[in-house]
Amino acid sequence: MRPVAFWKQLLIVLALAALGAAAWVNRDAIPGLAEASEAAEPQRGGREGGAGVPVLVSPVRTLSDDLTFSAVGTGLAAKSVTLRAESGGQVTEVHLVAGQRYGEGDVLLKLEESDARFALDLAEARFENAESSRQRFRLLRESGATAAARFEEAETQFRVAEIERRQARETLADRVVRAPFDGVSGFPEVEVGDWITPADPIASFDDRSQILVEFDLPEALLARLSLGLGVTATTPAVPGRTFEGKVTGIGSRVDAESRTAKVRVSVENEGDLLRPGASFAVRLDLPGKSYPAVPELALQFSRGSLNVWVVHEGEARTVDIRMVRRRAGEVIVEGPISDGDLVVVEGTQRLRPGISVEVLNAEDGV
Repeated sequence: MRPVAFWKQLLIVLALAALGAAAWVNRDAIPGLAEASEAAEPQRGGREGGAGVPVLVSPVRTLSDDLTFSAVGTGLAAKSVTLRAESGGQVTEVHLVAGQRYGEGDVLLKLEESDARFALDLAEARFENAESSRQRFRLLRESGATAAARFEEAETQFRVAEIERRQARETLADRVVRAPFDGVSGFPEVEVGDWITPADPIASFDDRSQILVEFDLPEALLARLSLGLGVTATTPAVPGRTFEGKVTGIGSRVDAESRTAKVRVSVENEGDLLRPGASFAVRLDLPGKSYPAVPELALQFSRGSLNVWVVHEGEARTVDIRMVRRRAGEVIVEGPISDGDLVVVEGTQRLRPGISVEVLNAEDGV
């Protein structure tokens, strides 16, 4: 058989195409063709007149945007001083023992006091003489035997003697170093026989009934912080133990370089296990506002915005939202949705605004 020429093949194809086009244009006049065309044409409007696009939904629930913040800080004593003498002199007694607890007013150290005691004895004698003279001139003035000016002079001498006596007593008291409050002594830096001045340190002295831990908090979290907020703390110095405390101080300024503020928490030191200067890992649970939360699968990104599909009365509509925070498979968001609203988590590919939907997991109680 001789092959058909190419130009003949082309004519046959064009003829068949023309016949097909004519049949489509006049399909209403050809019996059965219109029905077949309608049956083959996909339904418009997303199953209009049908059961709707099948979807799976999940209810919106309300969550608090709470945060947990951890930081490392340094422990301080509730009260801490460096002991120094009020006056200089030779050390005659040292009662300081490192680590020993003392009560307020306990004698910790004494200086040589003979000169101060002699000065006090002299002041006491002058005071007694001035007091006797004042009493004598008072009686004479009342009887009219002496002038008022003489009595006023005796009164002045009495007041001067009284001041000198009080000053001498304070000078003698300054020869003794006492505990300023209930606390624990550090290692003494002086010994009996040493000559010291008021500038010389004697020993550290701490009130360890509470330990104050200071750390830096980012300024973005300051609005969540409040005095009295509970904290937990751990320290390598006492492994395996967790200590409870609370926020007792918030810095009045934000550091311009670090953008943080100083925070101080107080930790009870039961059993005197904790020490000033130790490092502490502090954990704070910072409360936040309440927001709606949706599953991560519900989030859609379209035209530069984040949104979810919300089902209402059998139809789906998009709602623009803003993501606040991710949390364990859910996303805390901000937007016009509320607790109990149904958001689509499966089947979003076939959705468009106003389309009818069929919730497949309605029997699950959503």
